[in-house]
Amino acid sequence: MFAFYYFEGQFNALLRTLMLLAAAGVAVALAYQTVLGKTIWGYVVGSRVELRKITWPTRQESLQATLMIAVVVLVMALLLWGLDSLLLWGVETLTGRGA
Repeated sequence: MFAFYYFEGQFNALLRTLMLLAAAGVAVALAYQTVLGKTIWGYVVGSRVELRKITWPTRQESLQATLMIAVVVLVMALLLWGLDSLLLWGVETLTGRGA
């Protein structure tokens, strides 16, 4: 990253970007040679294998789940609104601040 700005006057932006990408590639290649790098790569490969096993929901299943979530959110909103109104009424009655 330092070299990208250090060579600003000497090389154009495309060449500096290619140098930056090459340095990043070398860093990744060197990191892969370590035990931690091989462990991380194994995790990535395992994740890809698990991703292939996923059964994605159909359009109808997604729509039904979305509608059920919307209904539950609406019901909970109404319940919380009702509880809040009840508590407000109770506090106003007890304190005499009601209309």
